Amino acid sequence: MTASDPRETGRLIEAWWAQYRHLVRDVAYRIVGSVADAEDITQEAYVRLLGQDPPAIDDPRAWLVTVASRLAVDRLRSHERSRRAYPGPWLPEPIVVDDRLPPEDLVTLDDTVRIALLVVLERLTPAERTAFILHDVFELDFAHIAEVLGNTIDSSRQLASRARRRVRESGQARFTPDPVTARALCERFARACTDGDLDGLVAVLSDNVHGDFDSGGLIPGAPTGELCGAEPVARQLLAGFAGARLDFAVAQVNNAPGIVVRLHRRVVAVLSFEFTAAGIAVVHGIGNPAKLEHLQPQ
Repeated sequence: MTASDPRETGRLIEAWWAQYRHLVRDVAYRIVGSVADAEDITQEAYVRLLGQDPPAIDDPRAWLVTVASRLAVDRLRSHERSRRAYPGPWLPEPIVVDDRLPPEDLVTLDDTVRIALLVVLERLTPAERTAFILHDVFELDFAHIAEVLGNTIDSSRQLASRARRRVRESGQARFTPDPVTARALCERFARACTDGDLDGLVAVLSDNVHGDFDSGGLIPGAPTGELCGAEPVARQLLAGFAGARLDFAVAQVNNAPGIVVRLHRRVVAVLSFEFTAAGIAVVHGIGNPAKLEHLQPQ
């Protein structure tokens, strides 16, 4: 093949894109935590690929990961100020699979997309987050990571090490319930919310449970800080859901059992959980309408 053969060039580029399109989305979502931004980054990476001469690309996988990562880091850095000024906690846009939401053709679901991990990554600098994701998740070498971040190989290695330590200190691996136990807890949680059963809800929460809710400042009365303790968290949940005929459905939320809350078929909130042997230890609620738009019926 030569660069002057446009038909062969086009076929090769399309073959590369078919093979690595999902990888580009996977990289983008894990760095930015936004489905909408990940889709924008994916489209921009494709446009840039179309402008390349294939013989100049030795490793199309590494090239696409590098391009997607640069775009994602730029997007993350541009959002830093707005995220610092965000009203209340900032949580990732959820990826949900249940009876009414088939698997999305967006992101590969594994433990690296769990909300608990993405929340920890949100506390890192954009450079730390990117170095950790590219090296520990996608096994990119530090030479390529340094190219993405515009620094040295040693600096990239140190960034990944600091991020890895922060993730380890967060206790992400402290307890993983079996899927049957986790789903049973979610079903009891959903039933208690449906029935307005305070005691039933408290019973599935650990005594020192923590809860937060991302409303983007758009839901009156939504808490803007973290709540602690089984009864305060349960009371806030029931107060927030009171007065509406809501449907609580157990679903896979970022590859872990969670809850989707609907009103007249529209998703109004997604709840993600962290578990301990004592029950649900953390409740992350996402209710910002902009972060749920991709989940709405078409």
